[in-house]
Amino acid sequence: MLIEAVRGDITAERVDAIVNAANSSLLGGGGVDGAIHAAAGPALLAECRELRRTTLPGGLPVGEAVATGAGGLPCRWVVHTAGPNRHAGQTDPALLASCFTRSLDVAAGLGARSVAFPAVSAGVYGWDASDVARIAVAAVRGWSAAGVGASSVRSVRFVLFGHTVHAAFVAALDEPVSGRAGD
Repeated sequence: MLIEAVRGDITAERVDAIVNAANSSLLGGGGVDGAIHAAAGPALLAECRELRRTTLPGGLPVGEAVATGAGGLPCRWVVHTAGPNRHAGQTDPALLASCFTRSLDVAAGLGARSVAFPAVSAGVYGWDASDVARIAVAAVRGWSAAGVGASSVRSVRFVLFGHTVHAAFVAALDEPVSGRAGD
């Protein structure tokens, strides 16, 4: 699997699926979540409201993922994942790693060949960019090595807005492959 880190705008990515760093409500928010909802248009919010009305009345649990259509985005699907909020005491690296692996599970289930991720939980949720990068890269590598979804997902692109976050992901990708995602 090709894994890369680029600076850019995730809403402009021409991949099969982009991952939304959503809040548990799935009803939009700030940062990446707000940008994705704004770019996708009202169809995305309508699908998220339907998920809340039907299968996820209590919201999306932290570390889990669910897919919707992409509305007006150039991708086919949006995979929403609720990242852990460090400020709320959600400091378990396994929860953060789960955001990446569960998102890949969902994308593979859809038949996605290419997936773009933001730096889930970095920024307003209080996780340090280098920790997010290390955990995310290890999770994606571990998922790929386990052969999960090997017949579909062929590339993962971390699409990062700022220089500091991008540099953290480049450094994590340059690290040799090690053990578990939460190490």
